[in-house]
Amino acid sequence: MMKLEDIRRLYIFVDTTQAFSREGLLADPYVLHTVPELIEIAKIGTDDEAGKLMFIVDLHTKDSLEFDRYPIHALEGTKEVEIIPELKIYTENSLIFKKNATSAIFSKGFINTILKMTSLEKVIISGWDTDICVMNLAIPLQNLFDEINRRVEIIVPPNAVETYDSPDHNRDEYNEMAFKFMRQSGIKVRTLERKDV
Repeated sequence: MMKLEDIRRLYIFVDTTQAFSREGLLADPYVLHTVPELIEIAKIGTDDEAGKLMFIVDLHTKDSLEFDRYPIHALEGTKEVEIIPELKIYTENSLIFKKNATSAIFSKGFINTILKMTSLEKVIISGWDTDICVMNLAIPLQNLFDEINRRVEIIVPPNAVETYDSPDHNRDEYNEMAFKFMRQSGIKVRTLERKDV
């Protein structure tokens, strides 16, 4: 198994679970249109000898304070917390972090794991929801690298992220807003290509 200090490229999949696609109050099946690109990124990461896949899983208990702002979702022990079947086959040798907040940066052990990746050159972040959990990982992660003066490129492929649609949350508007904020923070919002590896 590859040592953390040898990882040069990290492929992060944020909340690619049933809770945001097929099961529960926050599920929006429209996000599944990104699955072919997510699979392609997983394949690139799997083939990358200096790469590692990481899956972020939203997981809450009934007393989660996040439910003050969002409907109850991704409860521990339910189908909602399962990674979608299309990507589950890529989890066997992957890093997996569970989060109880919209930002995975605060997940137990996440920052320490990133800091041990001393050869890290590039992070590719994909998944759901663009303007919430994806952006809330990408920007703090860029802040972390800035704080420790590490030049690590963060890429968010726009064809591999998506958010939900509702009367007070226009999908297109919130995607564009998130892309704008991430670009402003120095994150590259562009398609991942095999030449990146």
